[in-house]
Amino acid sequence: MNKTFDNRAWFLVLPVLVLVAFSAVIPLMTVVNYSVQDSFGNNEFFWAGTEWFREILTSPRFHDALWRNLLFSAIILAIEVPLGILVALAMPKKGIWVPVCLVLMALPLLIPWNVVGTIWQVFGRADIGLLGHTLVSLGIPYNYVQNAFDAWVTLIVMDVWHWTSLVVLLCYAGLVSIPDAYYQAAKIDGASRWAVFRYIQLPKMGRVLLIAVLLRFMDSFMIYTEPFVVTGGGPGNSTTFLSIDLVKMAVGQFDLGPAAAMSLIYFLIILLLSWVFYTVMTNAGTDRPTKEGSR
Repeated sequence: MNKTFDNRAWFLVLPVLVLVAFSAVIPLMTVVNYSVQDSFGNNEFFWAGTEWFREILTSPRFHDALWRNLLFSAIILAIEVPLGILVALAMPKKGIWVPVCLVLMALPLLIPWNVVGTIWQVFGRADIGLLGHTLVSLGIPYNYVQNAFDAWVTLIVMDVWHWTSLVVLLCYAGLVSIPDAYYQAAKIDGASRWAVFRYIQLPKMGRVLLIAVLLRFMDSFMIYTEPFVVTGGGPGNSTTFLSIDLVKMAVGQFDLGPAAAMSLIYFLIILLLSWVFYTVMTNAGTDRPTKEGSR
């Protein structure tokens, strides 16, 4: 049987494509143009080729910021994904407490990024902040302004507080979509709690976990507002991530060529790592056993 296709539906997508072209493609082409040119002011540009790309890729400053980003994202994923799964498993699936828990989980996500940074900037101060003052009163020398380790701990705890709810809500959506027949079959087979999680819940959460990992990786790797408000990239350069370094280069130093090249490299790194995450998790999902229960 031959199928007929109506291509007129593409006209409905055309306004979106035009909007994306103006909001994404054209600015991207502008960045590409700046990345291969140099300027000495007066809006005069000179061809530089790949000079800025070589300069960025061989810069220790770029390498240090990149490793800080990778470390931060790795820590965030290692904490938020397991914690989000545990919280989602502990949440009620039925009853009057379901909407209460969902609202409480959604509250941190409603707070703007700059407000989150301001809250934790005040919260961690040793003189007026509840967290900082409590830790100092207990004899713990906590000072995120002067100590790099304290600054990292503050940023990590802040991000976990702000974004774990996203992982929880996604995992919870995957859990509530599992039919009761799966649990009934596992109960009849005498499956343990771990077996139920391993062969029923985890496979059914595979797609939402993929979304959660990709979203949390991209957002943590592009983090800017929160560390900029809390630490400003300090103490020293200990919390200067690629995003902060890029803004300093583009706005502070007004080096448009190197900044454009760095932004393109930044974009390609995010794109490559997201593709790796997607490929690995997709292959892991297809290789997972389809067994529904185990004694």
